[in-house]
Amino acid sequence: MDEGENTSQTDKSVDDSGIGRNLSETDDPDDDTDRTDPDLDEPPSDDPTETDSMKSDPVDSGSVDSGSVDSGSVDSDQIESNPSADINDVSTDIDVGSGGRDRSSTDVDFDGVVLDDEDENQGLFDDLLSGEPIFENKEVLRPSYTPHELPHRNDQINRMATILVSALRGETPSNILIYGKTGTGKTASAKFVSQELESTSQKYDVPCEVEYINCEVTDTQYRVLAQLANTFIEENQAVIADRLDRCRELRSGAVDDPSALADTEFATLDELDARIEELETDADEMEEVPMTGWPTDRVYSTFFEAVDYHERVVVIMLDEIDKLVEKSGDDTLYNLSRMNSELDRSRISIMGISNDLKFTDFLDPRVKSSLGEEEIVFPPYDANQLRDILQHRADIAFKQDALTDDVIPLCAAFAAQEHGDARRALDLLRTAGELAERSQAEIVAEKHVRQAQDKIELDRVVEVVRTLPTQSKIVLFAVILLEKNGVHNINTGEVFNIYKRLCEEIDADVLTQRRVTDLISELDMLGIVNAVVVSKGRYGRTKEMGLSVPVEETEAVLLSDSRLGDIENAQPFVQARFDN
Repeated sequence: MDEGENTSQTDKSVDDSGIGRNLSETDDPDDDTDRTDPDLDEPPSDDPTETDSMKSDPVDSGSVDSGSVDSGSVDSDQIESNPSADINDVSTDIDVGSGGRDRSSTDVDFDGVVLDDEDENQGLFDDLLSGEPIFENKEVLRPSYTPHELPHRNDQINRMATILVSALRGETPSNILIYGKTGTGKTASAKFVSQELESTSQKYDVPCEVEYINCEVTDTQYRVLAQLANTFIEENQAVIADRLDRCRELRSGAVDDPSALADTEFATLDELDARIEELETDADEMEEVPMTGWPTDRVYSTFFEAVDYHERVVVIMLDEIDKLVEKSGDDTLYNLSRMNSELDRSRISIMGISNDLKFTDFLDPRVKSSLGEEEIVFPPYDANQLRDILQHRADIAFKQDALTDDVIPLCAAFAAQEHGDARRALDLLRTAGELAERSQAEIVAEKHVRQAQDKIELDRVVEVVRTLPTQSKIVLFAVILLEKNGVHNINTGEVFNIYKRLCEEIDADVLTQRRVTDLISELDMLGIVNAVVVSKGRYGRTKEMGLSVPVEETEAVLLSDSRLGDIENAQPFVQARFDN
């Protein structure tokens, strides 16, 4: 841009002499140069003809910088002819930000610009807290919450109860395998039954307990055994401490009165002392298992001794059991399912929960026969069932009349489209409530549900794209550049050409075209691109693809990667083609 163009775009203020001056030179509050216009009055404090009305004006003369007055909109003759005019009548063109008012004076209002002291004290969260909350108990809508009632799962719950009731009789329950897709209520139902089992065992004073392990997190044999061993060691230490307290209390009473041992298992003080010594030795030997470092057989023996320390029936709930088998094989299940033949005081039952209906196909036949004694299948929910579940939770989670009539049916309809996932329906309802609360709406409406649907979809895309390997990100970025340049039905050859140029931009290794094709297939499997194989007749076959995710948001996630940030301004050459 040349100098003439720059001058024409600069904001000018024209004074009475017709000479333009740049506002940016006069609006600097740090410039002490006197820029008083000679055509304007001198400051009132130096004018002997100053009127009473100007003396009483609360605006200090020093608070109005003459350099901030646009002389094109304020007539100096008007001010001279009427010096007592109210300054507020001509204050609309005063730049308040450049020192146009005395901030020590709070009773002057420049068209609502001045903030009251009360507003200045407002904190960051004050406005957010000013509205009435919509939620009564938001935790009810989270997957971790176990409800007191599970609609449309009574058949499965009753079946689990009839299998596990033998634990309350001191017998070993059959092992149970629970199948079903994500969000069909498997874990919630199993936890509900477990809580009922433990509470009933306490009522009838039967030693029965349930230990829950998420195999997606605790996914190796060592970690599973170590977590179980440490759980039982902690419980045993509490039992030992209680028994020691009672024995020591008994001994202190028996020293003064030997008849105190009459109704006990101890005939003499020596037997009581021997028992105290034995308990102290047991407490000293209860060594917790470190999460790494021990041989697996030592961890197994420690777990075996800990669980068999006293009489009890233990149900081990292995959630996402297929993840454990996938990562570590079936050794853990084999050892756990065979333990009962070696235990003297306790009994163990396994409850496995899986999303994969076929994971037992990979198990050893011996493990499969002993593990899958009872199988329970959880079918997906339909829209009406999801509506009942959401209504049941919403009555607890939200304040009264906080939802419009169409919110729950819409959430149920969205979730029913995705294999009847109740977890997805609950997330959708909770997110809709959060969006309504953030916008300070009084109720949750249909628009909030649709906004929540878009937000959840976008969050999923962002998370998947953010965790992609670098090479997959470069391939995806090549597809985005082609789409932004108007290329449709993108083929693998075009993607590979752009991919090579991008690799050169960031000095990354260039993979072969066959490997890039594999990466495109992985992106297709993740739902990021939609790729189909197209036959070109005698020219062979190729994959044609297009993005299945929002372009702008996906590009922003890719550029947030420090390595890909350097190619933000890259515009690789897109080869022209002639489509038939």
